[in-house]
Parts: sequence; C-alpha cells; structure tokens
Amino acid sequence: MKMEISMEKKTRRDVLKALGAVAAGGAFAPLALQRALAQAVHTTPGIRFGVQLNAFPIDPKRFETFLATLDQIKKIGYQGFESSFRNVSEQFAAPEKARLAIEATGLTFFGIHVFLPTPMYDASSRIAAPALYEPIARGGASLGAKHLVLSGAPVENAGQLKAKIDALNAAGRFAKSLGITAAYHNHWPEFQSTLGEIEALYAQTDPSLVSFVLDAGHAYHGGGNVPAFIHAHSNRIVGFHLRDFKDGRLISLGQGSFPLAQVAAAIKQVGWNGWVENEEEREDLSKTGAEVVAPAFKAMKEAFTL
Repeated sequence: MKMEISMEKKTRRDVLKALGAVAAGGAFAPLALQRALAQAVHTTPGIRFGVQLNAFPIDPKRFETFLATLDQIKKIGYQGFESSFRNVSEQFAAPEKARLAIEATGLTFFGIHVFLPTPMYDASSRIAAPALYEPIARGGASLGAKHLVLSGAPVENAGQLKAKIDALNAAGRFAKSLGITAAYHNHWPEFQSTLGEIEALYAQTDPSLVSFVLDAGHAYHGGGNVPAFIHAHSNRIVGFHLRDFKDGRLISLGQGSFPLAQVAAAIKQVGWNGWVENEEEREDLSKTGAEVVAPAFKAMKEAFTL
C-alpha cells in the first residue's frame, strides 16, 4: 500500500483544489525515438493503444500544458488517453473551446478518472459520492470523454459491498443519462479481498449500467490470475490498464515481472476489441512523462504485434 499512502499525501490538496473548480463550473523522449515508435506495424485488429496521463506534470490552471501533453503522446503513437478529472476540471464551466482543441489532436478521450485519497470516498459505498462524480461526469461528457472511470476503496464488510454495488449501478445510470459509460477501475485490494470483492462487483452490478476498466497490473500485484480473469470476464471490460512491477515496486512496462505477453495472448484469444492503456506511476510521485510512456508504448506494440 506504500504507493497509495504516498499518493494520498500528495493528492489531498490537489483534490480539494479540483473540487473547488468542479463546484464553480459545474523531460521528453528524443523526437527521433518518438517517430520511430509511431511507425505503423501490424497489430491485433480492434486493439487501440491509450495512455493514462498520470506520468505527466500537467498544471490544471494552464490548459496549454494539457494540450502539450496530448501532442507528446500523439507523436509517440498513442491513439487515445485517459485523464484525472483534476487536469480538466477548470474547463467545465466553458467547455466548448477546450473540446474543440482536444478533438483537433485526433486523439480519443477514453475516460475521465475519479481517484481520491481513501478517506475522501463515501464511507458507505466506498466510491466517490454523487455530489462529486455527477459534475465530473457532466464536465467530462462536455469535453468528449467516452467513459466515467471510478476508482474506489476496498470494502470491509458485506454491508459495504452491497452499498458499493448499488452505488456503482446508480453511477452507471447517471452516466448513461449523459450518453457516456461508467466503468469501475480496480486496485490490488479488490483481488485480495476475503469477501471476494472483485468477483462480486463483476457478477452483481448491472451489465447494462456498469462496465470495468481492468487494471491488469494491479490485479497481478494483488495475486490475481490475470489471463484466467480475462477469459472469464472479458464481456464486462471496456479497457485495460497495463503496468509493471519488480520486487513489488512499480517499474516501466515490459521491464518487470508482469506477464505482458500472456495477458496480450489472453486478450487475443477471447477476441476482445477496445482500448489497452499504459499507466505509469511511481512511488516517489515522479512525473517524467514521455521518458517512461514511450518505452511502454514500444512494449505494448510488441506484445500485440501479429
């Protein structure tokens, strides 16, 4: 849990700033390497490559830093992105110009992600309260996001598990009213739960309202058999997060013990189509941007090459 604890120290202040905006308005990789990685190769049909923007030092007060980040990932070869709500919440009050700028990049805005320090989740449902996620969903939809991605805290008892399932269904119903999809994003505790949390969430939420972004790296870190899980639940998954570990610590994708080749093979075997996203995070909260997501892109392309 070291990464989660350190992230909570950093993000509590950022979350509070972002919440204010929601309420109010409703060192790079060498260019040659970027171009080389972006060269077309024959990859698995129907697979699109995205990236979570957590590795980039985006200033929410300066939208130009967000657009500069999109320019970097486009040059590397990524086709879409997922972003924390903090990066774009300043644009919610007047989204038209920002949406046009995002669309002009040619990148797909896969999802707007709500991750909070654990104490800031609703104590009962263990996800963000509607008062927070509803304006984020509206703002994200107005900027062109396809999914409302919800992280949560692990449940501690059967009552919380039921409340979490009910809350996810409610979030899914609200997102659907906006023309987007709610998707739950796991961390490792859901796979370590003595209550069988991850299986319960997949089995008991309404498939017409709730989808999932399977963080395969966290699932692996939590002891899950990721290829087997993909075979069992691919029909509920709208996206994957890929990350890697070495000796229990986060490391660049393809350089640790995460079974990337086996996960890619499982995705191919079930005939799944959709977004496979790299998410690079570090316990020290370093944000080195293209320096880490460019090699990860190369690893992803190699794993999914026919």
